[in-house]
Amino acid sequence: MSVRTWLEHPLTRGADIDDPSTTWRRREIVRQKRFLWRIYDEWYRMLAAAVPATPAPALELGAGAGFLCEYVPRLLASEIFQCPDVTAVLDARDLPFADASLRAIVMTDVLHHVPDARRFFVEAGRCVQPGGVVAMIEPWVTSWSRLIYTRLHHEPFRPDALSWDFPAEGPLSGANGALPWLMFQRDRALFEQEFPQWQIETVRLLMPFRYLLSGGVSLRSLMPGWSFGAWRGMERLFERSMDRWAMFAFIVLRRRA
Repeated sequence: MSVRTWLEHPLTRGADIDDPSTTWRRREIVRQKRFLWRIYDEWYRMLAAAVPATPAPALELGAGAGFLCEYVPRLLASEIFQCPDVTAVLDARDLPFADASLRAIVMTDVLHHVPDARRFFVEAGRCVQPGGVVAMIEPWVTSWSRLIYTRLHHEPFRPDALSWDFPAEGPLSGANGALPWLMFQRDRALFEQEFPQWQIETVRLLMPFRYLLSGGVSLRSLMPGWSFGAWRGMERLFERSMDRWAMFAFIVLRRRA
């Protein structure tokens, strides 16, 4: 048995990433792995804090494997395919909501799976109220993350891509993990020119080691849950050099009036 095979989580070993049942299994994995659950708890608290406190609903994209509804009231949980406990099955490029009807769109590891991100931001600009937000946790490009994402991760990661678009393959197998960095770092001036209705309010670089040590939703955990706080403290030592070490970013865009 190879090291990679041994590291694979038994619930997803050999599973098709585009099969909805795999997403449901990943939800169970997040609940079972205490170290990973605490990462999602931290991410969800950040996302919840970014959502405006207005009466309108918020929309979560890619909600099938998560539990953000426990943190954000009046949350509409959606997925690209049918999964248990989701409110709607929809495509981020064609949102079935009235103009200015949402206070926020939130997502975790979703934007880099959208083949035509321009269409999504046009739709988000139509549906999100002035003052509302699009808030997300996404992969980011640094020297460290290039090494990890290109050698140890199953998804495509192409910081050298000339375009934001990529082939629309399966709902989850199609991806470019570098897309958020392309849009909000390398091509930020182009994004601001094409989407003046969106203010890039926050790009906070995060988590160089903890997600990797958790094994994510595909691999076994490399660290016990009780060590989470120690690793969080370790990462604080890297705060001034996150531009070289971060693997993720917390990104908030604000809808201008």
